[in-house]
This record gives sequence, C-alpha cells and structure tokens, in this order.
Amino acid sequence: MLKNISKSEVMVLKEQVEYQSGQIVSKTLVQNENVSITLFAFDEGEEISTHESSGDAFVTCLDGTGKVTIDGFDYELTEGESIVMPAKHPHAVYGQKKFKMMLIVVF
Repeated sequence: MLKNISKSEVMVLKEQVEYQSGQIVSKTLVQNENVSITLFAFDEGEEISTHESSGDAFVTCLDGTGKVTIDGFDYELTEGESIVMPAKHPHAVYGQKKFKMMLIVVF
C-alpha cells in the first residue's frame, strides 16, 4: 500500500521530495517483500556507494543530472530518462548536479 503521498490528486513527483544541502533525502512510498518505491533528492556531489540488490532496480530521473554506475560502466541520466540496474550486479548512484530520481525495486 502506498504511504507518504496524496491519493486521488494530480501531483508532480519531483515536488514530493526536496533538496537539502550536503545530503541525500529519501521518501519511501512502498516497502514490502515484493516491491520498494522511493523518491530521492541528491545534492550535487552526494552518492550512494557501490552495492548490490536482490531485485531489479528501475531508476527514473525526475530532475537534474545523475550518474548511475553498473558493473563499472557509467550512464548519465537527465530528466525523463530511465535505466534498469539488474539484480545482483554492483551499482552506484551519484548526483553530478542536483538530482532527483524515483527508484522502483522489484524483488
């Protein structure tokens, strides 16, 4: 079930999480054994270091410019672009500039 977000209301996703200086801000919308949906706002230069997930992770850039590294290869994302970080592959996310994203992980 969705939480932390309005229902039956038109919204702009990138406005649902705010930038904070020197931080990564996250807002969890769903978290269970099957799926996780989280909004993130990265300040410029902030990162989630290399790790692996047991589920496929679908990232959509909502604002700014971010870098996603998968298996040592870098991919730049700008607003409206998406990429899948496959399960059990090392990946990282870096805010090249201020960067907002939606992360959907399917387990």
